[in-house]
Amino acid sequence: MARRSIEERLAQLDAQRKTLQARLGRQERANDTRRKVLLGALVLQRLETSKDAEFVDRLRAWLKRELPGFLTRDGDRTLFPDLIELSATEKAAVVSQGAADPTATGERA
Repeated sequence: MARRSIEERLAQLDAQRKTLQARLGRQERANDTRRKVLLGALVLQRLETSKDAEFVDRLRAWLKRELPGFLTRDGDRTLFPDLIELSATEKAAVVSQGAADPTATGERA
């Protein structure tokens, strides 16, 4: 009888370990996403507000070089029309998204 209770306890501890590992994985993914969002926000903020024109030009040139190879989905590419060359199809998608989204022009629905 004691042996069964030890086996049950081990099974319970294993289940707790798996639960904690899953929670840790979710937290690590959330932290990774947060880091990416903050880094992207910093880059966009610098592009929009920096008074150092040379820095902005170099940053914009780097993004224009790197983004096309980094962004593989058409939907992602349409988010950065000012930083990458879009195909005719992608340009049409940007235009149609702007027409369908009233917030794109600052209007409220």
